[in-house]
Amino acid sequence: MATVQGFVEKIKYRNEDNGYTVLNLSSRDEEYILVGTFPYINEGEMIEASGSMTEHPIYGEQLQVESYEILIPEDADAMERYLASGAIKGIGAALAARIVRRFKADTFRVMEEEPERLSEVKGISEKMAMAIAGQMEEKRGMRQATMFLQKYGISVSLAVKIYQEYGPRMYGIIEENPYRLAEDIPGVGFKMADEIAGKVGIFTDSDFRIKSGVLYTLLQAVANGHTYLPEEELLTSASELLRVDRELIEKQLMDLQMEKKLVVKAQDGRSIVYAAQYYYLELNSAKMLYDLNIQGHFDQEQIMKKLDRIQEEERIQLDEMQIKAVTEAVGNGLLIITGGPGTGKTTIINTIIRYFEEAGMEILLAAPTGRAAKRMTEATGMEARTIHRLLEITGAPDDRNSSGMHFERNEENPLEADVIIIDEMSMVDIYLLHSLLKAVNVGTRLILVGDVDQLPSVGPGNVLRDMIDSGCFNVVKLTRIFRQASQSDIVVNAHRINGGERIDLTKRSRDFLFIRREQPDAIISAMITLVREKLPGYVSAQPFDIQVMTPMRKGALGVERLNSILQEFLNPAGGGKAEKEAGGVTYREGDKVMQVKNNYQLGWEIRNQRGIPVETGMGVFNGDMGVIREINGFAETLTVEFDEGRMVEYGFKQLEELELAYAITIHKSQGSEYPAVVIPVHSGPRMLMTRNLIYTAVTRARSCVCLVGLPDMFQAMVNNETEQRRYSGLKDRILELAQI
Repeated sequence: MATVQGFVEKIKYRNEDNGYTVLNLSSRDEEYILVGTFPYINEGEMIEASGSMTEHPIYGEQLQVESYEILIPEDADAMERYLASGAIKGIGAALAARIVRRFKADTFRVMEEEPERLSEVKGISEKMAMAIAGQMEEKRGMRQATMFLQKYGISVSLAVKIYQEYGPRMYGIIEENPYRLAEDIPGVGFKMADEIAGKVGIFTDSDFRIKSGVLYTLLQAVANGHTYLPEEELLTSASELLRVDRELIEKQLMDLQMEKKLVVKAQDGRSIVYAAQYYYLELNSAKMLYDLNIQGHFDQEQIMKKLDRIQEEERIQLDEMQIKAVTEAVGNGLLIITGGPGTGKTTIINTIIRYFEEAGMEILLAAPTGRAAKRMTEATGMEARTIHRLLEITGAPDDRNSSGMHFERNEENPLEADVIIIDEMSMVDIYLLHSLLKAVNVGTRLILVGDVDQLPSVGPGNVLRDMIDSGCFNVVKLTRIFRQASQSDIVVNAHRINGGERIDLTKRSRDFLFIRREQPDAIISAMITLVREKLPGYVSAQPFDIQVMTPMRKGALGVERLNSILQEFLNPAGGGKAEKEAGGVTYREGDKVMQVKNNYQLGWEIRNQRGIPVETGMGVFNGDMGVIREINGFAETLTVEFDEGRMVEYGFKQLEELELAYAITIHKSQGSEYPAVVIPVHSGPRMLMTRNLIYTAVTRARSCVCLVGLPDMFQAMVNNETEQRRYSGLKDRILELAQI
């Protein structure tokens, strides 16, 4: 451990998001390069820092700082140097010299205790003197808060957020109710607040603690796809988390209702409990769906004449259900179209577009992910955007959302369209549905298309299924496989899987292959051969375009192990490729990666051939896939190119938002389509090895599916109808409105 003391001569680099800084420190005997997190250190300040000396291959010896302390300048020279550094707005070198010449070693005491005396210096008015004092106070308050919070294991960047939220009130909140942090500060969860509370000395049966634990339990349920929990299940889970009796928790449920943080409903003979936000998301969504569900009266003969002409011009032949879908779209404000692969959903969308285009209507197309939107664009010839981009997501704060993320399109600024068509609706969660509906004017036709038998959304709710099961809206369900699609074993077998039928895996097929292997390592070896050698030429694609998909994250055939192995075969080290290790994973230039959480604040830019940005935007979303183009060790950044050439720069501290994507879970594949998919089929937890999981995986392939493993396990998945229970109440909220 080395310790150095001196003044900050120059800040060479600072990441404003996380405070990561590279600076030159000048001490009496020599200069040092310091590297660490110093969000509120300025040039000219005195510090004492401790850490370990490391040798950077390019920048030489530097101190990796583990702890530091800001020192109060004690002599006039140090004070003048600090004030002249620009740390205090409005004070330059000349003014700093005059201030120190007037007050000498007493300068800082005067600035903090008698700031009005600064007006004795030429060039400083009383107003300016008080502004300088305010800056000194703010900087001192931030430093003290940072040091105070570090005692509780809180990082500097999080400490800054906490101080900015509460100011000096922070100390009282920490001592009385640190659980408020979990409610108010993104990045502080219940467990961190609970740890702070333990250090402060708050009792385990504290009302604050129990209330926070209940809300945390509900938020954990939301992370698992639920919008509520049965009361019994909530009490059991919260009791295990808090290690207190259920009676103490029951007592707090009423108080939380009074505080409007919970909603308790009677449903199916039992009590269910919502975090209030999710109850109102469902209730308001149900109301907006009802408002859009307007039925019009149109001349059916005229509709059919127009449809006959479109079919003749497009040289297509619609069947009875497809014709019904188009006529329902014309006659209703809200329509749901659902069906499996090869049942003509794309043909219907194109026909509906053609019908409304001829009527001079404005049409908008969207899908939940970038890949799904790209597929929609290719299938229709019209621009389709992600729902987030359609709603004009922005990271700038507004009056309703101080945290930043919001949609510019809403009830006050609705989408300007006569018809809106959304594809891949099975992926849409309750948040996104609610945001979309707020931006759709009553009178606009909303057409929702998706496969209800796919896996439900990653986010909370079961939107598409709940809407269909309510029986309150017009639904067209497509079941017929069309002739061209029926020539594909991918399509035929997908429907057989969905029907629970036995599939002949010994049959020779051009696009549905099963390779029998017994052991996990033999399965991996076969998959590597397929991805590297066999499939690229067969489906006219690059190895990176072929996707390995697996049911689970852990285990011999889980995402984590497969990615480590596939990386070495598809993008080995060497050739001057930069690397960065984070969280036990090595990221390498050229790696295929995926964003694993929604980040509405992350900026992107599309660059021209000269590298100049020509388009910018905000937001990178869970499931977006790209390639690492650059790793900059000095700036501590990693640049990823996503679909449509969107370049995104990550700080090294943000790498937990990325993971390697040579192999992905089947859940993460939703809404995407790949030239070929490779799926390991081996033993695993019954709750994962389900029919709708393997159905979703198979339907992600455009040209070829390769399953590698045990035929009996494949059939066991087909036979396993179990779906993980998801508590969602949109259907019930819709039915409640129907009874009013």
